[in-house]
Amino acid sequence: MKKIEDCFFKVKKDYLKFIKKEKILSQSVKNLKNYYIPVSFWIEKKYRRKGKTLFLGLSGGQGSGKTTISKILKIIMKNYFKRKVYVSSIDDFYKTLNQRKRLSEKIHPLFKTRGVPGTHDINLIIKFFKNIKINKFRKFKLPKFDKSIDDRIKSKYFSQINTKPEIVILEGWCVGAKAQSNSLVKRPINVLEKNEDKDLKWRKYVNQKLKNEYKKLFSMIDHFIFIKVPNFNMVLKWRLLQEDKLRKKFRKSNKIMNYEEIKRFIMFYQRITLQMIRDLSKSASVVMLLKKNHEIKKILYKT
Repeated sequence: MKKIEDCFFKVKKDYLKFIKKEKILSQSVKNLKNYYIPVSFWIEKKYRRKGKTLFLGLSGGQGSGKTTISKILKIIMKNYFKRKVYVSSIDDFYKTLNQRKRLSEKIHPLFKTRGVPGTHDINLIIKFFKNIKINKFRKFKLPKFDKSIDDRIKSKYFSQINTKPEIVILEGWCVGAKAQSNSLVKRPINVLEKNEDKDLKWRKYVNQKLKNEYKKLFSMIDHFIFIKVPNFNMVLKWRLLQEDKLRKKFRKSNKIMNYEEIKRFIMFYQRITLQMIRDLSKSASVVMLLKKNHEIKKILYKT
């Protein structure tokens, strides 16, 4: 308990500074002490046990707070445990707009919309992991994706990793997702699938990607932290808040979505999100249960 207290007083100032800067009203000091610090001690224990770079996957429904939680964990791990932490979003590995256009022409029109498995450059993430695992580390660059233009930024602005991280957090809505059985894939889950994927080409392609290269990537991750949303209806509500933030940040962008566009957009994610709630609630090492007001209800540790 004393260690928790020591950590709390050491990181409290930076935590409050961060949530004030990001204008995150759902994050309280209670969350820091009762939830984020204990999870950080759990991470430190896993890192010490492994003795080399620890790879963590952090996932949850859209708007659940993946990016925020990843950054908070980084603040604690860096300031208190003095660990070199690198946080990467699977969103930064989206294929370019032109690549998705070609995919939509070749496979199915729905692939023009980013998000589902098949729209990420998985080989690039695998290469990223391998670059960190090799003994003789060399600095390298990683892409960055700008949602306001729905494309990658210019390569000269890519992120550069100069030193070997001790902890890598890959956050993203589908990190840790598993493929479904053919019988489940056949049944449409919403009007988007029913009306725009009648021949099942889109669903089957996505599922095949999960079965192959995404499975290969996720097998390289040591532990998964899963943020469990109360229900899928909250995804729409929280995604609207997320888009509102983007709207304020990028006032001149024409890529920011309105209510009807967001309602349609989350249908792309619905099938896998619901399957992840079923799967990762059982298999993830750490499960964060959220309340409807975005506060953490409790945390379950499986290993």
